Amino acid sequence: MLLAVLYCFAVPNKYSVLTCFQRFCCWIDILNPFYVFTSKKKIDNARMLLLDARKNNTDSLQDEKMKKAWMLSVASVNPISGEIMPAIFRPPAFTLCTFPLVITSTLMNRNVLHTFLSQTAFHAYVNGFGLENGNCRIRTNEAGTEDVKKLFVQNIFPVFVAVTYSSLMGTLPHFFINRYKPQRPSVQFLFRNLIPGPLTATVCALSLCVVRNREAEEGIQVMDSKGNVVGVSKKAGEKAVNETALSRAALFGTVLFVPDLTLHFLKRRSILLQNPFSFTLIRWATIVVVLATMIPVSFSWMPQLNKIKRNELEPEIVSSTEESELFYYRGI
Repeated sequence: MLLAVLYCFAVPNKYSVLTCFQRFCCWIDILNPFYVFTSKKKIDNARMLLLDARKNNTDSLQDEKMKKAWMLSVASVNPISGEIMPAIFRPPAFTLCTFPLVITSTLMNRNVLHTFLSQTAFHAYVNGFGLENGNCRIRTNEAGTEDVKKLFVQNIFPVFVAVTYSSLMGTLPHFFINRYKPQRPSVQFLFRNLIPGPLTATVCALSLCVVRNREAEEGIQVMDSKGNVVGVSKKAGEKAVNETALSRAALFGTVLFVPDLTLHFLKRRSILLQNPFSFTLIRWATIVVVLATMIPVSFSWMPQLNKIKRNELEPEIVSSTEESELFYYRGI
């Protein structure tokens, strides 16, 4: 099982017991943009290297070659399905793709339709990324085909609903300003600077719950400390979705709220920020810095391979193992 190889490779629960800062440092390396353009052949070689080393009980993440193979696999492969992810949905591509999408989705000097379309592009990518990096990504059957109806009901329709709802909600502050043109600075500050951050955080969390609802309904795999699958748990699936939704809300809520709020107060005290062009450049630069910082923070805040107590799981899983804690893949 590739999940066991990637996260329980050297010591079964090593990654899970790392501190948040240590996980943050790991993700800084894993989010290397060059991994986006790595060929399928190199990724396959990295996976084979890890599989062979685990079979031979090689303790080896200290080895530089093995460490690079591990990071490349984490950055390119879905641990549950074992399939190589499309380059655009790999974690290292997340920063490259979300930066322009966040910028365009927050521009205010446009009509409502343009805002809605930019919101749609942003939420479509973010939800596609969440689905691809979850436990129930789109899979084909043994014949290599997918039941079209099942594919639509389980994946495409939830994504469509989540993206449409999120885009409409994200457009509301811009619609209010364009429609009613408030003159009071306090009202403009409310709809331009205060509301977008918390609103985006909320809709991103809700849409991720919708997109990955299958994990809570069907359950996800739980493993023992040796990486052996002991069962499928709906409770672990619900926990995984809720944790990932919380990290996603923290990410985009901070990225939108902090730069706008900071620049709003700086604008009153700096002559440089009175110039619209310089204000725009500084705002973009601030968003880039906050986004580049918050992405590894949100990924490392909680371990991807997280723990759950046995007594919190279903009775059939409790009776199948003696271990007090089991592990599940949270997703990204």
